Amino acid sequence: MSKSLSPTVGKERRRDSLAPMNPWTVAVFWYFLGLVTGGLVLGWPYVRQWQRQRRILSLLQTASWPVALGRLSQLVMAHPEQQEQIDQLGTHRATLEQVLQAAPVGYLQVDEENQLIWCNEEATRLLHISSSLAGALQQRRLLLEVVRSYELDALIDEARDQQQPCQREWMLYQISPDPLHPQEKPTYPLRGYALPLRGREVGVFLENRQETELLVQQRDRWTSDVAHELKTPLTSIRLVAETLQPRVDPTLKVWLDRLINETIRLSNLVEDLLNLSRLQGSPGQGLTLKSVDLPQLIQSAWHSLEPLAQVKQLTLDYEGPSTYLACLDETLFHRVLLNLMDNAIKHSPKAATIYVRLVPYPNARPNTLATATDPLLAVDVIDGGSGFSPRDLPHIFDRFYRADLSRSRSDLASTEGFPTDRGQGTGLGLAIVQQIVEAHGGTITANNHPELGGAWLRLTLPRPDPD
Repeated sequence: MSKSLSPTVGKERRRDSLAPMNPWTVAVFWYFLGLVTGGLVLGWPYVRQWQRQRRILSLLQTASWPVALGRLSQLVMAHPEQQEQIDQLGTHRATLEQVLQAAPVGYLQVDEENQLIWCNEEATRLLHISSSLAGALQQRRLLLEVVRSYELDALIDEARDQQQPCQREWMLYQISPDPLHPQEKPTYPLRGYALPLRGREVGVFLENRQETELLVQQRDRWTSDVAHELKTPLTSIRLVAETLQPRVDPTLKVWLDRLINETIRLSNLVEDLLNLSRLQGSPGQGLTLKSVDLPQLIQSAWHSLEPLAQVKQLTLDYEGPSTYLACLDETLFHRVLLNLMDNAIKHSPKAATIYVRLVPYPNARPNTLATATDPLLAVDVIDGGSGFSPRDLPHIFDRFYRADLSRSRSDLASTEGFPTDRGQGTGLGLAIVQQIVEAHGGTITANNHPELGGAWLRLTLPRPDPD
């Protein structure tokens, strides 16, 4: 028969299980816990340092710490030099800004969105910008908000799109901000030079052309006045010389002939100056336009100069349609052909060929439909000489310009059988040709023919308006 435990014994056992733990056990537990915590606290900075070292090694692209230390020492040594270079760049930038501020021409710079970044004082004066916007801007503003010049905006866009320097001239018209109380502001011509910069920024130099235009107008006015004053006395001198010609001794007649020739040359010079002044004063106005058979006009100009061509045994080689009607001022265009052919005769050697080509552009491109922007025709005149020198080409159409000795008239005038008085020109022939062609809305260019080698003058005329 089993014995049952008394209630007293059960209570004692439960009391033994709730007895407190051994003090040594608790002390050991807290010791190890503090040891682990202290190790973590002390080791965490080393772990962070190791992680930073690994990142440095990865940035330096090496797994060896000695190699990394060598590269770091190089960086430390190079830092002062780089800082010095940065300081020098800052000094150079400040110097450049001072130079641009004191420059006699305007300068402004815009970003890729045409917002004004920087402008000097001359640009603020030329464009009538508020002086508070001079120098570097803290807050950028759109250029069109500051300057109402669409030509300037178009010039900047052109330079940015083409990524090369561009130039344009225009008249700056100032718009009054108050339409109820308009104020007259000065209007003057400007010339802009736009330069593409990094980051699609654009810098623009601005030049006031008013003084230059005034000088050109004064020169033209003075030339016209002098030409008018010389015309009457030259005519009187010629009439007196021609009256005395049959009355003088035959031995003295050669001097009167020379006087008459020089008077005629001066009269031609005066007439050329008057024609230039008239064409420049009213380009495109005063023309008597009518339908002209251009090939027949070319033959007529050649027949007028044929006696001079026969002296040097020159021939004309014409290529083009036998009949071609063009809307021209017959008298002025006849003068153009005379000047071009006369120039070709003077600069061609003996027994050479002068080439004249009439090229109607629509006929030259039969597979292409002509548009309103296509030129109507081109006329080429090519001589048999040695051509233009590269130094002379930019100045061929300048007034009174004389080419070098290889194409000078005095040098070619010594050709056997060629009259010496024809070697003295006015230097205005091609200038007059350019003015007449531009009055018709055309262009003329001068080059050396790549195959024939002679001087090649090409003029093009635009298609006339349908009305």
